[in-house]
Amino acid sequence: MRQYWFPLLFLASVLWLLYLLGPILSPFVIAGVLAYLGNPLVTRLQRWHIPRGLGTTLVFLIVLILLAAIVVALLPMVRAQTIIAINYLGQYAQLLQTQWVPQISQRLGVPLDSHSLSLLASKNASKLAHWASSSLQVAITSGSGVLSVLMNFVLIPVIGFYLLRDWPRLLHRIDELVPRAYAALVRQLAIDSDRMLMAFLQGQLLDMLALGATYSIGLSLVGLKTALLIGLLSGLLSFVPYLGFASGILLASLAMYIQGGTFLSILEVWGVYGVGQILESTIFIPMLVGDRIGLHPVLVIFAVLAGGQLFGFVGLLVALPITAVLIALLRHAHRWYLGSPSYTGAPTLEE
Repeated sequence: MRQYWFPLLFLASVLWLLYLLGPILSPFVIAGVLAYLGNPLVTRLQRWHIPRGLGTTLVFLIVLILLAAIVVALLPMVRAQTIIAINYLGQYAQLLQTQWVPQISQRLGVPLDSHSLSLLASKNASKLAHWASSSLQVAITSGSGVLSVLMNFVLIPVIGFYLLRDWPRLLHRIDELVPRAYAALVRQLAIDSDRMLMAFLQGQLLDMLALGATYSIGLSLVGLKTALLIGLLSGLLSFVPYLGFASGILLASLAMYIQGGTFLSILEVWGVYGVGQILESTIFIPMLVGDRIGLHPVLVIFAVLAGGQLFGFVGLLVALPITAVLIALLRHAHRWYLGSPSYTGAPTLEE
């Protein structure tokens, strides 16, 4: 039994260290995911007798050119629609003060006028100041400051390049550490986990792109001026089930209400998001992901919330990939249990 204590203690120490280093792990996690996604392409180039270093450089150049082309094509429209969205914020505030707050106050019988709100804010000024200072301190120390974001933009491609170039070497080093008695089992588990994880990541990215394009095109057809901005945001947030849908339909409905001022125009927005959900469930998920993942939406939501609670932003990034790997491992454990004597053996009755 003692032989198992050292691996367990080592694993616990690694997890604790990752927890302590959570605020600075974001660029490494993102770079690792990018290297993992790019590894099959570089490996294919190796089969064409292209050295791995050169293949990694070619893949990075292709990705950078594609990203630059996308940014050049979309940036003017996104910038113009962002200005429109900022103008809408002022109109939201005006509507909130002149129409919505008085109506809510009248229905609830609670004074919500500006004088009452100002008095409430003055009474809780110290609490608000303490909350603001705490939030600022957390934002600075958690690696989400402006300088950290700029540093991440520099670190992610650099770290990703070296990880992608040395990916087979890293896997070989890890394989050498596995006890030889369990090497075959660990390799089979790693292969199944790799299939599950790659299918999940590729399918999820393609689903996000398809949803973002669908929402953007649909909102443009109904005449929303901020269609591209809200559509892309809805697609990016769709990695959590219903988060992209809920946030997108709310923002698009508010924007359409400011722009059109009629309930019929809002119904058109709801129709666009309804069509997007139908397309996702009937076309995007079956074609792009299929049945290879099998993650229930409730499990996905729990995984994202648990990852964010335990490891912050890094936890949000790795929650779903880790869950996909755990599902692959649990399927092996389930098959082992169904074939074990604990499940198939007949009970013995003592006379």
